[in-house]
Amino acid sequence: MTASRRGTVYLVGAGPGDPELLTLKAVRLLAVADVVLHDDLVPAAVLAHAERSLIINVGKRCGRKNISQEQINAMLVDYARRGLSVVRLKSGDPLVFGRAGEEMEALATAGIAFEVVPGITAAFAAAAALRRPLTDRRRASSIKFSAGRHAPGIEQDLGIRGGSPSDATRVIYMPGRDLRAVAAELRREGLASDVPCAIVSRAAQPDQQIVRTTLGRLDRARGGPTPSILLVGEVLRETESATAVEEVVRHAAGVGERWPKPMEL
Repeated sequence: MTASRRGTVYLVGAGPGDPELLTLKAVRLLAVADVVLHDDLVPAAVLAHAERSLIINVGKRCGRKNISQEQINAMLVDYARRGLSVVRLKSGDPLVFGRAGEEMEALATAGIAFEVVPGITAAFAAAAALRRPLTDRRRASSIKFSAGRHAPGIEQDLGIRGGSPSDATRVIYMPGRDLRAVAAELRREGLASDVPCAIVSRAAQPDQQIVRTTLGRLDRARGGPTPSILLVGEVLRETESATAVEEVVRHAAGVGERWPKPMEL
């Protein structure tokens, strides 16, 4: 049984939103935490594991900030100094496109003990939803993770400079609703117009949506509600065998119930 230590901050991954995809350690820490500070994207079904905790939403979403990062850092330090067990609950994995680096620096500077508990990141949930691998020895030997939005002064680079454009699967977090800039950057890096693309919205959640398209048509595509993630690469290209398996699985589940047919654009 995982026992939390008082005066310690736990940076915990909440996964993509399905409570069944939480790690056992995350569930145990939530059950005994004194305070939980969570992202806006963490659903109620996950927070239900923290029924004895003080639960505080410190989310920042779509450019709207209810609280600054500096204030979040100060809260983590303050609650820990009171001798409380604190869970900082982050959507997906704490170390992927979050502000965990800033929080860990603040905690270390303040002399606060902390621990990181990994979670399933959106890229893996999206690939599972698509039933396609992120790597394949025949098509893609690497993965490139990037974000559609960057801090001021950071140059956007969605590809692998100097590498083969077709040798990596691109995974772009927070691509935004308007995909024209992302599509233009990928074309500048040499990707062909027929490279398959998929936008997965709210991966692993009941209202998950999938839009399949190609790079040539990506700038006209629109995904579903946030959060969404964009996957680009040859590993997404459907084969006859893959299509047959998907149809069998969909039929077994009931058409349109759990695995609706992805939209094509």
